[in-house]
Amino acid sequence: MPPENMFTLEDTPLSASSSGEAIDHTFTVPVEKAGQRLDQLVAEMFPQYSRSRFQQWIKDGALTLDGAQVKPKSRVSGGERVELRAREEPRGDWLPEPIELSIVHEDDSILVINKPAGLVVHPAAGNYSGTLLNGLLYHRAEQVNVPRAGIVHRLDKDTTGLMVVAKTDAAQLHLVNQLQARTVKRSYQAIVVGEVRQSGIVEAAIGRHPSARTRMAVVKYGGKEAVTHYRPIRQYPGFTHLELQLQTGRTHQIRVHMAHLGFPLVGDQTYGRRLPAKLLRAEPQLEHLAQFNRQALHAFKLGLLHPDSSEYCEWQVRLPEDMSGLLSLLKTI
Repeated sequence: MPPENMFTLEDTPLSASSSGEAIDHTFTVPVEKAGQRLDQLVAEMFPQYSRSRFQQWIKDGALTLDGAQVKPKSRVSGGERVELRAREEPRGDWLPEPIELSIVHEDDSILVINKPAGLVVHPAAGNYSGTLLNGLLYHRAEQVNVPRAGIVHRLDKDTTGLMVVAKTDAAQLHLVNQLQARTVKRSYQAIVVGEVRQSGIVEAAIGRHPSARTRMAVVKYGGKEAVTHYRPIRQYPGFTHLELQLQTGRTHQIRVHMAHLGFPLVGDQTYGRRLPAKLLRAEPQLEHLAQFNRQALHAFKLGLLHPDSSEYCEWQVRLPEDMSGLLSLLKTI
């Protein structure tokens, strides 16, 4: 008989079916856990599932205590038999689509992808198909069983670069916790209008623009904390190649913060500005730069603790050809 301070597990995984993979767990509550809430106990024991999911399973009767349906907040006494009989249901109605993915790294728990410009990350109004999520489902059908198909953070449609995707519930929870704890390191490169002469930090809350509701803005009231670090890599006449790091992850954060400083990103159709006509007359070769049709922003480096080993891992990719071309053009001025 096992010691009282150990969980007794009798897991019997069942085969997957068209309605999702079966989840079958049974264990005996240790005596020393007496007085703990049931939902807290099971979430502690099985960190691959969120506490909210356990609460729903308890409410649905899929998780029982000594064969009886109870409430999530019910307190355990120790020695009870907990049974979970549930099925991993698909998390959305999305369809797989054969979208080419540039995979930088893949293992049993995570995917690291180099997202191209023009690819929307998640289906939304106006973009129900042709997204990264649809491509992930085509690449690996099991992604449908992970929240948001494993997507834990986003890049804007026209921002390129590295993203991490979870392949399991446990990895998804681990990565979300890292993002909330701000231990994920995300470094970007950008080309901005104006000459940034020194490194700095922008600490300015971001919220919805007071009048243009489709835009974000630096706001005095009601915004969320937003912190961006930046340093110039190289200056050009009228432009700067920057490296930036996100301390927080707000919608359009880099684009909003740099525009707030007076250095909008080249090509930013929402927060940028047209190049001065005087500059274009003096430097006609900059017309190509003036016609650049996306924000010149690239997530070139990503670092995180691996969900399985907690070992720090880091990946880096080169600038895309269109941004490299802009830098080559600027060198001719």
